[in-house]
Amino acid sequence: MANSVDIVMDSGVVAIVRLDDLSEAVPLTQSLLTGGISAVEFTFTNPTAARAIEVVRSAALPGAMVGAGTVLDAETARTAILAGAQFVVTPVVSLPVIELCRRYSIPTVIGAFTPTEILTAWQAGADFVKVFPSSAGGPRYLKDVRGPLPQVRLIPTGGVSLDNAGEFIKAGASAIAVGSNLVDPKLVSARDWTALAARAEQFVAAVAAARG
Repeated sequence: MANSVDIVMDSGVVAIVRLDDLSEAVPLTQSLLTGGISAVEFTFTNPTAARAIEVVRSAALPGAMVGAGTVLDAETARTAILAGAQFVVTPVVSLPVIELCRRYSIPTVIGAFTPTEILTAWQAGADFVKVFPSSAGGPRYLKDVRGPLPQVRLIPTGGVSLDNAGEFIKAGASAIAVGSNLVDPKLVSARDWTALAARAEQFVAAVAAARG
């Protein structure tokens, strides 16, 4: 588990794959890896997400850490883990998900927004707390939360773009999670893996520059 947490911290970017078609999961993941992003999250809003995780894990792409997103309950978390998920992400505080994932030593990124929710998730054993939706408060809100809760590893999600990625890191984010601003459905549909890798590189560079 510690190694997986380190991978997220080192990369600084979690790519959120929320697509209607996951048939290109392997080349998509490879292009993100080429751009410097190791952590790739396939959301369970797509019913084929578990299969996509299985396929990508079977491809054994060097350095890839494949996760499951939009996990709402322990049953879905277990399905994701059996498919090979190396980390689990929720949009809300789900104590049963945290409990199950800790049982199997799978890192969690637990969604929360208020300071009470954030601390509740952290105290329950979340490895990271996903501040969602980050668009509601922006980097300033993250900085304000970090004041009394400096020990919590925060990952802003929702509304993160190249324009504000660095500001979130400067505000104290351990990493950022990016959806369509990174994994653009049009690029995936066109199989423009070069452009996707270039976009990944831009986000990684923005995080690196903000970290100094």
